[in-house]
Amino acid sequence: MKPIIRIFLILMAVALPVGAYAADALKKVEPQYVCMINNKLFDKPQIPVTVGGKTYYGCCPMCKEKLEKSAEARSAADPVSRKTVDKATAVIGAAADGTVHYFENEENLQKFGGAHHDHGGHKH
Repeated sequence: MKPIIRIFLILMAVALPVGAYAADALKKVEPQYVCMINNKLFDKPQIPVTVGGKTYYGCCPMCKEKLEKSAEARSAADPVSRKTVDKATAVIGAAADGTVHYFENEENLQKFGGAHHDHGGHKH
C-alpha cells in the first residue's frame, strides 16, 4: 500500500466518532460482570457493593472502597444522550476489548452500536 493511502486510512479511522465504526461492536452485559471503577468486563462476577439500596460492582477492595465513598464513581455519561446515568441502573454495553459503556436505555445502546446479550466476558 502506498504511504499516502496508508496515512489517509489512519487519519480517517482516528477522525471517525466511536459510534460510527462501532456498529455491532457492543454487546449488552450483566452488571455483576463489570468493574464499575475500571469500566471493564470480566468473565466472573465481581464484588457487590450496596450503596443507598443499589448494587454496584468492583474488582478489588480498592474499587469497592471507591464505589462506597464516591458518588461520582457510581455514575457515568451516556455516550449517546450525554445524560448522567447511575451505573447500578444503567444498560451496560461491552466492546470487544472489554471496555464498557453505560446507557440510560437499550435504545441508546442500539444507537451507539449493537446489542447482543451476554452473561460473561473478557478477563481484565
